[in-house]
Amino acid sequence: MVKNHGRRVLAAVLLSIVLLTTACSTKAPSRFDQVQQESTKQRSGQAVVKSATQGSKLNKFFPSSEDGYDRVYTQEKKGFSEANLKKGGKVVAQLAISDTSSIPGAAAKFANSTEKIGGYPAVKVGNTQTSVLVDKYQVKVISKSPSFTASDRAAWIEKFNLDGLATLK
Repeated sequence: MVKNHGRRVLAAVLLSIVLLTTACSTKAPSRFDQVQQESTKQRSGQAVVKSATQGSKLNKFFPSSEDGYDRVYTQEKKGFSEANLKKGGKVVAQLAISDTSSIPGAAAKFANSTEKIGGYPAVKVGNTQTSVLVDKYQVKVISKSPSFTASDRAAWIEKFNLDGLATLK
């Protein structure tokens, strides 16, 4: 009986030591912890300025659904609004308006633009993006399907209420 009691006490002591040492030890940060810290640092320097337009105010300048295309809003936050353009239930493009006052240097890429869409300076980024600068707003259309071409992107940019957006303050 004393042997059993001694074993129980020894087992309890050893279990306590194991729990204490593992609970108090510091674990090395995982690669995910490191990435989280880096992304948090990056975000903290890119806050949306107080004067940025609410995303809900940008929605009324988007083109409406038409000709077999459906516009489905996907994201809305201060300084930004985005919608998917769907045809036959599949996303063929993304439509977006962003307030460049929160993105230093975003408007600079339009300074040397020789192309215009709807009377506003336009730029193409790669083979999938077309943007125009309307006052402080960037209107962007991104192809998500190979069938949605640069001319399709330009046509959809013209469907935005660009002149109305230019008057938004």
